[in-house]
Amino acid sequence: MEFATPFEITKEFVLKLEKAAQSHEDRFIIESLRGVEPADISVVLEELDGEDSKYILMLLDHDVAGEILAQLDEDVMLPFVAEFSPKELAPIVQDMQSDDAVDLLLEISNHMRDEVIAHINDKEAQMNILDLLRYDEDTAGGLMAKELIKANYKWDIVRTIEEIRRQAEDVEKIYSVYVVDDFDRLLGRVSLKEMILAKDHTKVGDIFEQEVNTISTDSSQEEVAEIMQRYDLEALPVVNARGRLVGRITIDDVVDVITEAAEDERNLMAGISEDVEEDDTIWKLSRSRLPWLIIGMGGGMLAAKFIASFEDDLAIIPVLAAFIPLITATGGNVGLQSSSLVVQSLANPLAIRESLAVRLLKVFGVALLNGLVLNLIVFGINMAMGQSMALSLVVAIALYTVVMLSSILGTMTPWVLDKMGVNPAMASGPFITIANDLLGLTVYFTVAHLLLL
Repeated sequence: MEFATPFEITKEFVLKLEKAAQSHEDRFIIESLRGVEPADISVVLEELDGEDSKYILMLLDHDVAGEILAQLDEDVMLPFVAEFSPKELAPIVQDMQSDDAVDLLLEISNHMRDEVIAHINDKEAQMNILDLLRYDEDTAGGLMAKELIKANYKWDIVRTIEEIRRQAEDVEKIYSVYVVDDFDRLLGRVSLKEMILAKDHTKVGDIFEQEVNTISTDSSQEEVAEIMQRYDLEALPVVNARGRLVGRITIDDVVDVITEAAEDERNLMAGISEDVEEDDTIWKLSRSRLPWLIIGMGGGMLAAKFIASFEDDLAIIPVLAAFIPLITATGGNVGLQSSSLVVQSLANPLAIRESLAVRLLKVFGVALLNGLVLNLIVFGINMAMGQSMALSLVVAIALYTVVMLSSILGTMTPWVLDKMGVNPAMASGPFITIANDLLGLTVYFTVAHLLLL
């Protein structure tokens, strides 16, 4: 059995393609890109300037060109599309899946959008796009595509298969056939396997499955992702308020939603306030990081001021300063671990939520065990290094207390933020690190003051 090798994008290949575009070597371009996946071609075009990319794209079939445009990053796609006139862009948009076409059109100016739609010759494609433009981007209506396979419950298998052949020309992937009544109201679905096994004159209404998951057009994209994850769906039919089948959402669109949400939370947890990528401008990258860096710096200065207030204690026992990093780092790590677990739980709508009391009890038990292990380790190391019994006890007791309190703080903070309607991922960023630093210093110097001074 032979397997296709992945297409390798090299600098030499990009340079050859660029030279071919500039010298209008159409045959070389077409032969070089024959059989190459649109996703790979989009990566190549991102390395070229707009004029060369446009020339190459215009040599390709419209459906392939549409898939390439759908794969381009937004920052690349916008200046690229600006190279096209509405008349040039219209036939490409016409052959795109309706949801991808709308995503593209929403990124360009209203005037150009209207011009592109006006130049679309396929009236069905034009109406599909106009229909989808009515929905908000972050709803099921904004995610869905109009292309799908449907059959009337009165049809027999022969007619249904004929309709599938006709309708499938516009459908990229067929997962199942949706069964509707005379008013296009969704009744259920029938699998391709059931139709293949059924006799020719069997009615679709006799073999279709009535239990089918649906979503309404105004449902949020988070609800869509939840249902498709819960029931492991590859496609989800979308119905309007009257129960009419108006579109479907496929798994690739939901993966994009889940990925985007995960990236947003990861950035927020890392203290990055905007959606940025490595190849963005220096100013954009700096702007996305500065707010939390300034907050972190402010927290550090507050901690420094706090330590300075114990200057007299440090003057008496200078060795106390050596253990400050140990206390703050451990408290910060414990808090981040606790908050991250809670954030994951809150971000997963499928999780069965424990009550706050049960969660705190579990956190208390984990902290009790972890604190005890760390307490014994740090006490043993300090004694082995020749530190006094009193100082070893101070560090061990302070560390144990910090582990307990940081665990509770790390659990409570995201929960409180979630109840307040604030993204709980903020609790796993610099915010909780600063809070734990101050908490750890307070505990440490309080224990030291009580036991040593």
